[in-house]
Amino acid sequence: MKDVIKEFDLYLDSKNLKFSAIVIGGAALNIMDVTTRVTKDVDLIDPEIPEEIKKASIEFIMTHPEFNLDKDWLNNGPISIIRDLPKDWRLRTVEIFKGQSIILSTLGRSDLLKTKLYALCDRGIDLADCIQLRPTLDEIHEALPWVLKGDASELWPDRVNEMIDALKEKLGY
Repeated sequence: MKDVIKEFDLYLDSKNLKFSAIVIGGAALNIMDVTTRVTKDVDLIDPEIPEEIKKASIEFIMTHPEFNLDKDWLNNGPISIIRDLPKDWRLRTVEIFKGQSIILSTLGRSDLLKTKLYALCDRGIDLADCIQLRPTLDEIHEALPWVLKGDASELWPDRVNEMIDALKEKLGY
């Protein structure tokens, strides 16, 4: 994904467009070199993507089929997570990419870990990402109450405990 972002940065620069955003998920981990896992999109939570950037992202991907991405590769899919993030999360964001026209930040480590642990418990497919983040036991325990609040289902606590136990086992705890 880092190659896509670099090329998109050059593309936006050629159009005299600038864009700053907060990215989460697999794309953030890839940009930070935490994982090399292939991801098909870039999930942005802030700001809502302006029309001219959305249009440019579609034009860009149409002229770069080698990246094998859908036209909505740059999206605000998880934007609703903002309402659930811990207080003052914006103060903990960190810059992960600065190009000519694009500046990308992501959540601070504790907040990013919370979102990945929630995704692990919710979707069950984020185990490799969580392992690559190498959370400490303290970090896992600090994140647990937030993850447990993520779903009102009576089955949720058992699911969370099951997935967290699997992660701890993989990490050797």
